[in-house]
Amino acid sequence: MKQVTIDETTKVDHVRPQTNYHFQMMIGKPVSGWKLVVKRVFDLIVGLIGTVLSSPIVLVFAIFVKLTSKGPAFYKQERVGLMGKSFNVIKLRSMYQDAEARTGAVWAQKNDPRITPVGRFMRKTRVDELPQFWNVLKGDMSLVGPRPERPVLTEEFSQQFSDFPKRLRIIPGITGYAQINGGYDITPDAKCKLDNYYIEHFSVWFDIRMLIGTVRIVLTGKGAR
Repeated sequence: MKQVTIDETTKVDHVRPQTNYHFQMMIGKPVSGWKLVVKRVFDLIVGLIGTVLSSPIVLVFAIFVKLTSKGPAFYKQERVGLMGKSFNVIKLRSMYQDAEARTGAVWAQKNDPRITPVGRFMRKTRVDELPQFWNVLKGDMSLVGPRPERPVLTEEFSQQFSDFPKRLRIIPGITGYAQINGGYDITPDAKCKLDNYYIEHFSVWFDIRMLIGTVRIVLTGKGAR
């Protein structure tokens, strides 16, 4: 099992795609159509605005992270994106350094002991996700879509739930239908069902509704777990 490591650098590079995972053969056909073009244009416009507006917030919380726990303020981690392609996601560090050194990749849980006090607040308000505007501008992610998972967890859940790989038919998002309606401790099966529902019904208007819901969570913490 690949261990999750925390990296000092904030540079995001593509990871060489894995070829030994079974879930890659279970994804199905990618979503296509003109709505994806509109979605990408929308992502670029809002993503650029979001990058500019969120930069001061990211800077302040990066300082808080450094002052309250050992380790870097940011970390990058391999995730699975569109049609099984691997990429590195960048986040503000919400866990204690080397929190998974012994356990390996573990599904997030309620009252997770691996989370720092500052990290708990960031997760509740989704502030830790703000650096991912960079992933959106690069094209690795969208503003709204299924949250990207780690390869090892994607493989594990794909063996348990045959529809789990179908989440990869569309580009992953910073926020999504499953996050708004479930939170961090949602079960893999429920996440799978909600993400696939989004894929079957996605539109720019749907994305706007999800973004409004996310802003509400960031401002109030309501709806997050």
